[in-house]
Amino acid sequence: MTTYSCVLETPSVETYRALRLASGLSPKTIEAALKGLPNTLFAVQILHDAQPVGMGRIIGDGGCFFQVVDIAVLKEHQGKGLGKRIMGEILQYIEAEVPESGYVSLIADGQAQDLYAQFGFVHTAPRSVGMAYKRPQGVAPEDA
Repeated sequence: MTTYSCVLETPSVETYRALRLASGLSPKTIEAALKGLPNTLFAVQILHDAQPVGMGRIIGDGGCFFQVVDIAVLKEHQGKGLGKRIMGEILQYIEAEVPESGYVSLIADGQAQDLYAQFGFVHTAPRSVGMAYKRPQGVAPEDA
């Protein structure tokens, strides 16, 4: 039987980038990871034989707004309940640390919404919809 352990710590830049890419999430540059990871409010990693195979994070301002991000499990370890384990740890943090008026959100890609629904996340539409800013391709900020 395969055993997994859970570590409540932010992944290293290398681990973060590798888990995102190998699990099918969009890649992040070293610069972005170096800047973003220190802003983690809570993080969980799933280890198999001391190697990270899954992760999840919460980012935000620590009082009013919290966003669940980077839920990732390596493809060869998917289907073993690791996403549920990650979300269970995240929910424990939310219940213990988020003020009653805090707003917790996430963006669900594809069928991941089914996992998140098991932990009490609900669709916000039609009241609100998720939106993302797409930077124009080939335009440097100083050229805009």
